[in-house]
Amino acid sequence: MALNYAVDQYRQVKVQTGVQAADPHRLVGMLFEGVIEKVLGARLRMVQGVSPAEKGQLISSALAILDALRASLDKEQGGQLAENLDALYEYMGMRLLEGNLRNDPAALDEVVVLVKNIAEAWASIGPAVATPVAEPERSRVSLSVGA
Repeated sequence: MALNYAVDQYRQVKVQTGVQAADPHRLVGMLFEGVIEKVLGARLRMVQGVSPAEKGQLISSALAILDALRASLDKEQGGQLAENLDALYEYMGMRLLEGNLRNDPAALDEVVVLVKNIAEAWASIGPAVATPVAEPERSRVSLSVGA
């Protein structure tokens, strides 16, 4: 029991440190990782038939992350892409609820695949690239040897 507590504390510190050092692009990537981690944890408990309360808690956490991702969408700026992502996040939430209710690991697997696909696409675009700042012109100095 004490070992589990220590491991949980380590994970919390690791996540907090990662969040503090992350840029906005990386933070979204961390949210995707969180969904995957929670869903896989719930799936493990589901197939082992143990700890239904923990399974439900993990699915609730995954749903909360999906809700945060949905809330962060800027549908005005993002247009159709943001609308599509919103619908996909909603669909994934429904699949998680159905999977939990029916103890259906395939529903959870589907969500993991979808999130991994989105996460890979997100990672491939990388953080916003800053416009390089031009180096100031250096004054040219002529040196003459001898007088």
